[in-house]
Amino acid sequence: MNVFSTNNSQLKTLTRIIIFICGLGLLVVLFTPIWRIELMAPQYPEGLNLLIYSNKLAGNVDIINGLNHYIGMKTLHADDFIEFKVLPYIIVFFSLCFIFVAIAAKRKWVNILCILFVAFGVLAMVDFWRWEYNYGHNLNPDAAIIVPGMAYQPPLIGFKQLLNFGAYSIPAIGGWIFITVGAVLVACAIYEWKRSKKALKLSQAKPIIIIGIMSLAFSACSTEPEPIKVGKDNCHFCKMTIVDSRFGAEIITTKSKVYKFDDEHCIVAFLNSKSLVKSEISSIYFTDFCSPHKLINVKQAYFLQSPKLKSPMNGNIAAFSNQDSLTNIIPKFYGNTITWEDMQK
Repeated sequence: MNVFSTNNSQLKTLTRIIIFICGLGLLVVLFTPIWRIELMAPQYPEGLNLLIYSNKLAGNVDIINGLNHYIGMKTLHADDFIEFKVLPYIIVFFSLCFIFVAIAAKRKWVNILCILFVAFGVLAMVDFWRWEYNYGHNLNPDAAIIVPGMAYQPPLIGFKQLLNFGAYSIPAIGGWIFITVGAVLVACAIYEWKRSKKALKLSQAKPIIIIGIMSLAFSACSTEPEPIKVGKDNCHFCKMTIVDSRFGAEIITTKSKVYKFDDEHCIVAFLNSKSLVKSEISSIYFTDFCSPHKLINVKQAYFLQSPKLKSPMNGNIAAFSNQDSLTNIIPKFYGNTITWEDMQK
């Protein structure tokens, strides 16, 4: 049986109330930023923000336009985007649809609204990606700064390094409202379908709704390590290109930002600079000195300190995934074992 059946069964009162509240909540999106892009660089320690509303751009738009001019990117003007002219009307339309469904109380209307709203969400993200692609690739060939083969497409969601700028893209208040409303709507449709089939009792369906909302809301954030690209990635601390595959380290924040380093010296110096507080750090990884040089969580790593290692910034400390690998390498690189705690002193 299709989940989106057009059975005319009545909605539960609780479902109607939730959908009605979601309809009102969509109106809040008209007055709050939907998306935000943060730019971090050494010359802008406070960061630059681009806030995208349903009908305008806000934040440090003029400064960002000034910087982008040098690398050939187009300037940002709200009048250039047809989306800003139609999006407020689309939001109002969906708000009225939610309120209508709550009043009509028919399950088939919940299913139809669910299909339309999810399809709009997918279309909106595709349109946003298309805009970012054009914005980052269609560059002025006469720009003051040209890096052959370089594109400046911001990340759709998450973190991306663009030259000396770190770009972080994430939904703002309005975006989270959209995600939450969509998750609640899907959960309501599933709940009403299962209730009509008497497959689950109400007490069993509530945890499903809660889990669905939480998983959709937080699935965008990842704390998995990102492979270090030798010859392409730059060290976040010393800004040098990472060239030695045997050394390297990463810090992953709770917001999924990835900071890459070419040497133990750089990652320790960065941590000592207090640029990140401990509560912002999700995990730390080091490159395995032994081939194939996979990233090892610092909690499972073994370390050797030896002047013969000759690491890029003279930290001269190598990480190993197990004690045997460390022991076998000592005859070639004689030195002392050291712990992560000792490195931070």
